[in-house]
This record gives sequence, structure tokens and C-alpha cells, in this order.
Amino acid sequence: MFTHLDKSGRGQMVDISQKEISQREALAKGSIKLKYETIKAIKDEKIKKGDVLAIAQVAAIQAVKNTSSIIPMAHPLLLNGINVDFYFEGENLFCEVLVKCQGKTGVEMEALTGVSAGLLTVYDMCKALDKSMVIEDIYLVSKKGGKSGDYKREGL
Repeated sequence: MFTHLDKSGRGQMVDISQKEISQREALAKGSIKLKYETIKAIKDEKIKKGDVLAIAQVAAIQAVKNTSSIIPMAHPLLLNGINVDFYFEGENLFCEVLVKCQGKTGVEMEALTGVSAGLLTVYDMCKALDKSMVIEDIYLVSKKGGKSGDYKREGL
């Protein structure tokens, strides 16, 4: 049974009032494929809009904090920590977002939303230089806490 549907089949926010507070953590990851010239311009801080990675980091943090305003059934959360990391491998720029809280519901959506906004910001800032960029493979790497327990993506 889908927990986000009422008796009429309409969407609703899950009632978490009876759940126990526990330490929650989620790590999400994604990448954007870039041309060599774009990677060099980012690294050399030659993008006219500014420091791409610094601005994308702030965008990712803002997105994590505002997930419940973007994802309709996500609960507003009191977050304990957000860590955003960008790194290059070959023609890809990777974004990883780790989110922590003590709460009654998980932070997977917050981590995934942070990665998405971080990568979209890279796209926005570099689109004048490279319109062929491709955002790829945004996924949950791991989660800790909650009723369903820990999860770690296989094959990574």
C-alpha cells in the first residue's frame, strides 16, 4: 500500500507523529559530463558568472534546506549538517551531498535535491560555453537510521 495516498487515492503527507526520533543520514551523488574546455574554465575560474563550484555549493545547500518547499510530500526538517563535495574525474564533475538530522523521517530527498540543484547550477553557469552538458546518474549512495534501517547501494 502506498502511504502517501488517502482513502480516495489522493496524495497526502504521511503522519509521522508516532515515529521515534533517531539519527538520520543520507548520501547522494550525481555527475555532469562536460567538455574539456569547460572543465578547464571551471578550474581556472574563467566562467563569466563567477566561481562555479562555490556558487553550486551554496545552491546545493539551499536546495537541501528547502526540499519540503519543492517536493510536495516531503516534511520540513531541522537539519544538523550538510556537506557538499565536488570533484572531477575524466570528463565528469561529480557532486556528493551528505545530509544529517535527528528526526522522525529520513533525509534521502534532501540529499537528492541538493545534488540536483548543485548540478543544475553548474549547467546554468556554464551553458554559454557548453550547451552539450549532460547531467547523469543522480542516485542515493547510502542512508542510515529509521525504521527501514541502513542502506548502501550495491556495485559502487
